[in-house]
Amino acid sequence: MTVRTLVMCRPLSHGASTYFESDPPFPEGDKRFDCVQVVIALIVTPEGFPLAYEVLSGNTSDKTTLKDFLKKIEEQYGRAERVWVMDRGVPTEEVLAEMRASDPPVRYLVGTPKGRLSQYEQKLLAAPWQEVREGVSVKLLAQEQEVYVLARSQDRVNKERAMRRRQLKGLWKRLRQLQGMKLKRDALMEKVGAAKQQHPASARLVEITVAQQEASLVFTLRKDHLRQVRRREGRYLLRTNLTGYEPARLWEFYMQLSQGEEAFRNLKGDRLLRPVYHQREDRIEAHSFVAFLAYCLHVTLRAMLRPCAPGLTPRAALEKFKAVTMIDVHLPASDGRTIILPRHTQPEADLQLLLHAMKLKLPP
Repeated sequence: MTVRTLVMCRPLSHGASTYFESDPPFPEGDKRFDCVQVVIALIVTPEGFPLAYEVLSGNTSDKTTLKDFLKKIEEQYGRAERVWVMDRGVPTEEVLAEMRASDPPVRYLVGTPKGRLSQYEQKLLAAPWQEVREGVSVKLLAQEQEVYVLARSQDRVNKERAMRRRQLKGLWKRLRQLQGMKLKRDALMEKVGAAKQQHPASARLVEITVAQQEASLVFTLRKDHLRQVRRREGRYLLRTNLTGYEPARLWEFYMQLSQGEEAFRNLKGDRLLRPVYHQREDRIEAHSFVAFLAYCLHVTLRAMLRPCAPGLTPRAALEKFKAVTMIDVHLPASDGRTIILPRHTQPEADLQLLLHAMKLKLPP
């Protein structure tokens, strides 16, 4: 099957990208009761080039919302060999079942909570790893009409392991401090609770007991939990009904979901547009439109870099370009006119090489 387009859906909430400081018309079940959450659907080619986008307003936990949205996309853009790439939490089990039962089936690739790993972990342990690119491997597990894809990224292993060690070290140090304090039981329990809240990632790795009488503190490492956490670090589980696809292709499809979020993350971080005080629906849609334009530029820059500097990300390239400053020098003439002379700083040697490779020229 040849895929013509991908539709990537993910929520624009405070966790994923950004949120809007206005009165939500649909507060039930959302993570933020005081803010509007919307879902952006990006329609892109399999190579990642954007074709269009749609804004889905409303609570994504409502199981009827995504059904209506699937229908809207089909009506507006026609039936096609389209793959829906969605973040976990967007589709319900009922919606996925309906997508599989459609004629023809609606293709999807969905992120899956790590908790589902427990259900298939033993079967996945027996499956061999397949390398899809340097530092990234996957395992496949066929289950009825679906395929589960367990991905492992060495970069994510290193990152998550460092975070876990830092959290565990901080919690362990704080518990040792509390052991040496003479406190009443209520005060000790309160401080233990604060320590666990400060180090949530490592709290379940430590067994903490506060005696009833002496208000003494005892804590031990839960080695079984630690082994499980270590085994799952840097891994994430996907599920799909694309049963005939190569593992590398499935992984590339899902990575485009993270790349699509980059435009919205840029508006939040690089442009310091957070919080966003949009009180009207048209302004929320305008904000989404600007983010979509940013994504178009981001994808175009990535495509320009790929043949000449494949190891350079768009963000890294923009950092290099930021070193160039351009100004206009205004010189008043004796006859009343103003002479405008554009000037720019000279690029460093590495930027000159990049400009040459991209066939770009700065103005004289």
